[in-house]
Amino acid sequence: QVQLVESGGGLVQAGDSLRLSCSCSGRPESANALGWFRQAPGKEREFVAAINWAHTTYYGDSVKGRFTISRDNAKNTAALQMNNLGPEDAAVYYCATSRFGSMRAIPSRDPGVWRYWGQGTQVTVSS
Repeated sequence: QVQLVESGGGLVQAGDSLRLSCSCSGRPESANALGWFRQAPGKEREFVAAINWAHTTYYGDSVKGRFTISRDNAKNTAALQMNNLGPEDAAVYYCATSRFGSMRAIPSRDPGVWRYWGQGTQVTVSS
């Protein structure tokens, strides 16, 4: 039913910036939150950032101050602006969406409770 497609990944050098986009289609749940997670080889999926319908934002400690999440409610799209990238940021980045109760609800940081996921986009950072 719901489909998410990420784009914008690629190869960058340490210190560079990159912008990821996520498009959601197929009738998502009302008042949905949008989020970004990442997974490096051999590691568990990690919370990166999330934004609820009211545009409140939440960030993982490792990216706060460097990454910015945004959304367009009418288009149901999300973006992740990533600045000052380092080798520790290299991973497959996934966008996800779920409803958490209301437009102002706090999204979960646990990837296991998010309902719909995209296929991911690769971000590679050279050191």
